[in-house]
Amino acid sequence: MVAGFEMRTGKDLKRIASELRRMDNKQLKSEFGKELRAAAKPMVPAVKAAIREIPSKRPYTASGARGRMTRAVKLEVRTTGRDAGVRIRVDGRKMPSGDKNLQSYMEGVKKPWRHPVFGNREVWVKQQPKPYFFKTVDRIGTRARRDVNKAMDRVAKQIS
Repeated sequence: MVAGFEMRTGKDLKRIASELRRMDNKQLKSEFGKELRAAAKPMVPAVKAAIREIPSKRPYTASGARGRMTRAVKLEVRTTGRDAGVRIRVDGRKMPSGDKNLQSYMEGVKKPWRHPVFGNREVWVKQQPKPYFFKTVDRIGTRARRDVNKAMDRVAKQIS
């Protein structure tokens, strides 16, 4: 499971991308990808900051659970295929094998989970979710969405 946020349906993006391929305009294609990436890029540090601010009894460390989640935050811009779109995600595939669903548990997408306290298998606790992702992207996503749409509209006009 991956916590993710998509900015526009893949259909619009696929149509523009296929026209760009048909036109074989490498410069316009490159500019389009850069504009899409630039529009969504501010969301990455915002999500990372939200992860660092998840309440915990221990201070933030790069090797801790929040540090591992921070390193898994990715911006993806795909202009081809089934999954065409602009996405911000906390990618479980980038997490260690035992933590692949941690971002979903923390967000509350999955039910609360149990874990040993500091590795002590004699003492277990039920971990409650601490939502961080959707409240962050909802707050700043409107501007990014608008910028992505502007880039798509500008390229669509050049194609027409």
